[in-house]
Amino acid sequence: MKHNGKRHSQHEHANPSQRDGRRSSRSGQRPRSGDLRDSQDESHRSGDHDRGRDRTQRDRDRTGNRATQRDRDRSGNRASQRNRNRAGSGNRARKPQAAAAQCPKQPAKPQPVPHTRDESEFLPMTMEAARARGWDQVDFVYVCGDAYVDHPSFGMAIITRVLEHAGYKVGIIAQPDWRDPASVSVFGEPRLGFMVSSGNMDSMVNHYTVAKKKRHNDAFTPGGEFGHRPNHAVVVYSNLIRQTYKTTPIILGGVEASLRRLAHYDYWSDKMKRSILMDSGADIISYGMGERSIVEIADALASGLSVRDITFIDGTVFRTDSLDEVYDYELLPSWDDLQADKLNYARSFKVQYENADPIRGRRLVEPYPNHQFAVQNPPTLPLTTAEMDEVYALPYARAWHPSYDDAGGVPALAEVKFSLASNRGCFGECSFCALTFHQGRIVSARSHESILAEARDMIADPDFKGYIHDVGGPTADFRAPACDKQLKAGACKHRRCMTPHICPRMKVDHSDLVSLLRKLRALPGVKKVFLRSGIRFDYVVADSDPTFMRELCRHHISGQLRVAPEHVSDAVLAAMGKPENSVYQEFISLYERENAKTGKKQFVVPYLMSSHPGSTLKEAVELAEYCRDLGYMPEQVQDFYPTPSTISTCMYYTGVDPRTMEPIYTPKSAHDKAMQRALIQYRDPKNYDLVVEALRRAGRTDLIGFGKNCLVRPRKKK
Repeated sequence: MKHNGKRHSQHEHANPSQRDGRRSSRSGQRPRSGDLRDSQDESHRSGDHDRGRDRTQRDRDRTGNRATQRDRDRSGNRASQRNRNRAGSGNRARKPQAAAAQCPKQPAKPQPVPHTRDESEFLPMTMEAARARGWDQVDFVYVCGDAYVDHPSFGMAIITRVLEHAGYKVGIIAQPDWRDPASVSVFGEPRLGFMVSSGNMDSMVNHYTVAKKKRHNDAFTPGGEFGHRPNHAVVVYSNLIRQTYKTTPIILGGVEASLRRLAHYDYWSDKMKRSILMDSGADIISYGMGERSIVEIADALASGLSVRDITFIDGTVFRTDSLDEVYDYELLPSWDDLQADKLNYARSFKVQYENADPIRGRRLVEPYPNHQFAVQNPPTLPLTTAEMDEVYALPYARAWHPSYDDAGGVPALAEVKFSLASNRGCFGECSFCALTFHQGRIVSARSHESILAEARDMIADPDFKGYIHDVGGPTADFRAPACDKQLKAGACKHRRCMTPHICPRMKVDHSDLVSLLRKLRALPGVKKVFLRSGIRFDYVVADSDPTFMRELCRHHISGQLRVAPEHVSDAVLAAMGKPENSVYQEFISLYERENAKTGKKQFVVPYLMSSHPGSTLKEAVELAEYCRDLGYMPEQVQDFYPTPSTISTCMYYTGVDPRTMEPIYTPKSAHDKAMQRALIQYRDPKNYDLVVEALRRAGRTDLIGFGKNCLVRPRKKK
């Protein structure tokens, strides 16, 4: 990537001293903030997923900022919320096949504590550390809701290192006290501006389960301690800065700002909220993966341009009181229209979704009262392989800041420390996932050389035990765009790549991934390479070459393969944007046949979701019968979590599918959702009354009895 601005010498910097992250360890990609699968009653996710965790939060908000491409490749932010934060259960069941393994609980203090790194390896967190570098003033202050972990699975690390690489001096304020304005004045006024992010997750997902109950810990805080960031952190931090610095530019980024960049439904308050730009007092948003746009913004400010005149950068949203100089745009329903009729939000969301493409996406304008407008420029192009390689080659310390050692460090690092981010973007388009809005449908990937170089660095770490925990991204087995057309004309506007059936234009090919995995396995010091990001099973089924499935079963599973069929009802699967159940069953057959050849007893652990739009009690009973036939109680069950800017959340709020405007049933009451969840976990005695009530309401009392197909027995008469 080309960068403008004065570069500082290398030694100048070296002077002073899920989520849990299950996805890779590389930046933008999964800072996934941890991969933890958000089992909402206990959450945890790959480091972030999403990843806090009351339990395990799965694809959690991978965090990051994504941004705009313009003339020079600049730098970025990343981290994405595979946003599928959902909510989960934590009941332990009889597991006849050992396949129902419970997601591991995230420790409050990860063990072992990584070897302490010198403070000089990190960007400064105090003015004293900045002066040790010879700085009298920083160019930017990066304010974040997460603790400072200088690792490319964390959006804060990527964006700040990208800015450093572009020649800018960056100071970091991690988890400031939002009740004290002085907490954001550690560096005084920056020369160019403040940057604000909630961290790798939306702060509300970080704080609350799907039942709107407070979580008990925070994987992105030292020691896993809860309570070190406010609700709606981006808005709170921005307003805190504005109390002291009235005119200093404020740039928002990260998953919370990106997915709330225009008016959106807020599940926790159960109402529409304005663009986060309007409520925060900030000047501009760098949305999505922001490596390019953030440097372009920095360069514009450094050139003397007023922040109010920075209206031309792709991957940004700005606020204006005049449309005189805004061109070639599509007008969205106004804020007043959105409040007047829920269906207007469905119409608005459809337009936004159709324009979430860097090649054919149009500029969007959302009007507000008093002649105010939020203007969203088209998304930026995904990074090229060379650009991604450059981002991941930056001098990350790959550790938490040493000031956190006494607290036991930052738990979210544990999952991603020995993982490798391979790719970004996803053309799977699950309705409950925000990746289309955040990383886009066009997949980009790092080179083998870049990934192998990072793997060698990991192997040299004294804490490395020979196991690479993950190689992947939003979807592990996507290493290239779905088809050649995407890079020329963009992703199709009215057609999905994989549902209801795989597009005939798609190039289904695992050979590049197979080659990469073979090279990683061959590295001296590597005992095992796991794939834990999640493979797209319908993509595997569509591959006529059995090599990937064979090598997956032989080398990359540790007894259990976690996949996400989510449901068994084709009607619900259609609403979810998932393949038909028959495709999943075909995958299971392939998997079992391949394992039989290897002689290994390896199982599949299915991720299931309850209460998704489209799921009535009839479909919930159908899923319960599937669980009955499994022979054990699945523990990877999550209630649907309506997080910002997903198709499913739009369905939940409006009662229609925005793609068709057809009505769709959505269970909303706590009791209705509890019944659907209880049906999946009907073996748990605590769920007996709910299961019986649900079966009676569904007209399925035939499943109450002593027959082999019954779910529960009648209550004993006293």
